[in-house]
Amino acid sequence: MRDEIVQRIEGYRGWAVELQRGLTAIPAVCPASGGGGELDKALWLQGELAKLAFDEVRRLDAPDPRAKGGVRPNIVARLRGEDSTRTLWIMSHLDVVPPGEASLWDGDPYVLRVEGNKLIGRGVEDNQQAVVASLLAARAMMESGARPPVDLALLFCADEETGSAFGAEYLAEHHRDLFGPLDMFLVPDAGNADGSLVEVAEKSIWWLKVRTLGRQCHASTPAQGVNACRAAADLVTRLGSLGQAFPQNDPLFDPPVSTFEPTKKEANVPNINTIPGDDVFYLDARVLPQVPLAAVEVEIRRLAAAVEAAHGVTITLEDVQRAEAAPATGADAEVVRLVVAAVREVHGITPAPQGIGGGTVAAIFRRIGLPAVVYSKLEESAHQPNEYCILDNLIADAKVFATVAMSCARGAAR
Repeated sequence: MRDEIVQRIEGYRGWAVELQRGLTAIPAVCPASGGGGELDKALWLQGELAKLAFDEVRRLDAPDPRAKGGVRPNIVARLRGEDSTRTLWIMSHLDVVPPGEASLWDGDPYVLRVEGNKLIGRGVEDNQQAVVASLLAARAMMESGARPPVDLALLFCADEETGSAFGAEYLAEHHRDLFGPLDMFLVPDAGNADGSLVEVAEKSIWWLKVRTLGRQCHASTPAQGVNACRAAADLVTRLGSLGQAFPQNDPLFDPPVSTFEPTKKEANVPNINTIPGDDVFYLDARVLPQVPLAAVEVEIRRLAAAVEAAHGVTITLEDVQRAEAAPATGADAEVVRLVVAAVREVHGITPAPQGIGGGTVAAIFRRIGLPAVVYSKLEESAHQPNEYCILDNLIADAKVFATVAMSCARGAAR
């Protein structure tokens, strides 16, 4: 039966392109990024779901007065299995990031371009490849007359790109009864070009806003002021020692160490001949789970205090995002073993479970005690101009998803 399902998926290439075309044509940018949200895309997707033989389709809206319709929609489409005491969830997201600088695109970001095996448009890889691949897998089961061993539920969430407060976080907090104690998650939200990345763990993440206050003056009389830019640059340099302060190494992760990178810099004064009295930069820290963020904060504050004393400035720290690492999904968890076996079957390679520095919504499910694996075969063109998806990758993902779903154990413990 699995062979028949995989063969059916191979025959859905034309449908996959048309689904991508329809999804790409509907912008779904979050209000925090200047858009109206996901409602129009959710309504279109509900129309497509109605054409398939799902046993249940329901929408769970998170209220958001900034968004079109005042809601951020989350959709659950369920195919009942032989055993409904547990569910395999495949979770993708409906929102996309803005196109960015229009001149960097070779065409309209919201009009799908097909160039051979390449599909080009905003959202086609992040995360419509996952949306479409999960639909292909479900349709192939339906049309083969097969019921998976356990329930298969496709979860299409809002708000992944700006924190998931109206998506997966909202469901975990307000609809916790959706998820049973034996459920497991497959989240196609990260991957690599050869399909060998099976992600089971993530680092802690800390985005830190660092503000340095000095005293503005004319650049020709620097002694009359306190140069906030110079002091901030000193702190940026001193933060380079964080890698030595926290040298722990964990081979599960790539890279295997904590990283501390100064990134964004806000404009200070608009002219060259003024010494700035106010300077802001940001730090992106990805920290191994065994290193408490509180310990990192102590060290950063120590470095900041030394800069304050050396330059006569005041430095404030403000969290933009701060989250301790979620518990890892064990390499022996059923969903990990199933994904590894499915990748071996579809791609002919044996991936090793691995941790990453990036954050995904899988962490939300891990925090409520459910095992989650992040997997997809991606070119990693997300957020770029001319974002693209390789059709062969999409089809292969659908085959992996279907193989996992048809291999689940009925009523098994994790």
